[in-house]
Amino acid sequence: MKKLAFISALVLCTAVASAQQLPLYSQYLYNKFLINPAVAGSDGYSSFNLTAREQWIGYSGAPRTFSVSGQGRILKQGYQLRNTSRGNVYRPKSDGKIGMGGYIFSDKNGIVQRTGFQASYSYHMWVKSNTQLSMGIAVTGYHFKINEREIAFEDPNDPWMNNELRRGVFVPDADFGIYVLNPRYNVGFSTQQLFGAAAKIGNEAYRNYRMDRHYFFFGTGYFSIADKKELSPSALVMMSEQMKPLADIGLTYIYDQRVWAGLSYRTTKAIIVNFGVTYTNLHIGYSFDYTLQEIQRVTYGTHELTLAVRFGDSARKYRWLDRY
Repeated sequence: MKKLAFISALVLCTAVASAQQLPLYSQYLYNKFLINPAVAGSDGYSSFNLTAREQWIGYSGAPRTFSVSGQGRILKQGYQLRNTSRGNVYRPKSDGKIGMGGYIFSDKNGIVQRTGFQASYSYHMWVKSNTQLSMGIAVTGYHFKINEREIAFEDPNDPWMNNELRRGVFVPDADFGIYVLNPRYNVGFSTQQLFGAAAKIGNEAYRNYRMDRHYFFFGTGYFSIADKKELSPSALVMMSEQMKPLADIGLTYIYDQRVWAGLSYRTTKAIIVNFGVTYTNLHIGYSFDYTLQEIQRVTYGTHELTLAVRFGDSARKYRWLDRY
C-alpha cells in the first residue's frame, strides 16, 4: 500500500511539474488574442474564434485543447457639436480606444485537466500617424483537477482518491500584454499566470503544484512581392520560469488577403504546415505539426483547426480606421 501510494504520488508530481502547463497553439498568428490580452479590439473588428487542437494523435494521454473566444472594440459613436476657441466643431462622442474580449477553454494533458475562462480589457492609443500601441490586462480563472479515471488504485480508500486535487479546485490568476500594430508589421509581449496560483500556495493539495509565469514575445512583418501577393515572416518566443525558450520561426504566403499557406519550424524539433482561406466573413485555418522526435513513430501527428467569423468591415462604423 505504501509503495503504491508513493509511486502514485511520484507519477502525479512528475506529470504536473514537468508537463506543458499552458495550451500550445500552432495558429497563434490568426488569433493572437489567445496569448495576449492587448490584442482585444486592436484591429477594430469584432471576431469570434473556435480552436480545436489534438496533439500527438494516437498517443494515450496526449494534450487536447478546445477554446472559444470573442473580442471587439468599443468604437466611436456618433458626432456631437462642441464649442472650442476655434469655433464650433464636430467631435466623436467616444474616442474608440477601449477593447474587450474573453474566452473559455478546456485543456487536458495526461491526468491533468483544466477548464476555465478569461475576461480581458485593452486600451489603444496612437503613437504615430499609422502606428497603434495597445495595453491589456485580463483576469483568469480555471477549475483544476486530476482525473482519477486515469490512475488505478488497489485500495479505493487511498488518500489520493479523496484529496482536493481529485475533487478539483478553482484557481484565479491574471495576464498582461503590450501590442504594437502597424499596417506593415506587429509586435507583442505578454505574460500569463502572473500570480502563479499564489492564492493556493501553502494549501496541502498544492504542496507539489505551482503554475509558472509564462512569457510570450512575437513579431510579424508583411512584404508585398506582387499584385495581391505578400510574404509574411514571423517569430514567436515562449518561455517560463523553469522552461528553456521555445521558438516558432515561419514564413507565410498570402494571396489577396483571402488565401494563405505557411511553413514554420519549432525549436523543440517540429515542422508546422499551415493552410487557410477566407470566404466573406468566415475564416478557416488548419495546421499539421510533424515532430522530429521519437514520439512521432507512435502518433499520427498534431492537428489544429480554427474557425472564425469577423464583422465590422465598414469604414463608416469603424471610423478609427481612417488613421491608416
